[in-house]
Amino acid sequence: MNRVRDNYRAVAFDLLSALLNSWSLWNRVARSDQIGLRWRQRYLELTYAAGAYSPYEGIIKDAAADVGVPVTQAEELMQRWGEIEAWPETRRVLRPLGETVPLAEVKDSSIALAGVALACTGMSVPTVVTAEEAGFYKPDPRPYRMVLNRLGLQADQVLFVAGSASDVPGASAVGMPVFWHNRMHLASLDSAVRPRYEAETLLPLLDMFSVVKTDGHRES
Repeated sequence: MNRVRDNYRAVAFDLLSALLNSWSLWNRVARSDQIGLRWRQRYLELTYAAGAYSPYEGIIKDAAADVGVPVTQAEELMQRWGEIEAWPETRRVLRPLGETVPLAEVKDSSIALAGVALACTGMSVPTVVTAEEAGFYKPDPRPYRMVLNRLGLQADQVLFVAGSASDVPGASAVGMPVFWHNRMHLASLDSAVRPRYEAETLLPLLDMFSVVKTDGHRES
């Protein structure tokens, strides 16, 4: 990928999919990779269609009920939220990237669970927007616009790193260029809207911004 540091003045991330491997926790709680995947995909469908904010914890329970997961396991998932693991390269990318440009996170969640999930990255990110604060779930434009307002930047100045498929058309619709960290090989929701960049790992961001890696070497 070409280096683009001069084009972007900040990077905003989806949290649960782009920076964290939330998929594995859902599978563990469901006691089945197949059921966990169906549960997680149904949850994504419900948040994508939700529009105005309704309690995030309720959406998790509704998704569980829709795929036959007991409510006790939905409650267990929320109790174990702090067990969500970062992707192997998350800290390796965030630390040097955060020394280069401001970082932000836009999360479809309640304020409380967003705080727990953010701690799982092992990093402090000063600008965080949740669906609860914005009053709407992504891909409604309001969460994206809120993070732009807090950063004080124009849409084309902020690279959005998506994890879920819905963030590709969502962030694109407000004018944000999108890097899709498509680790799970998800299908696009809108074939007419493509991300500017797509990769199975976060590591290309180091090269894109010409940042120094945590081992002291410059990515080349």
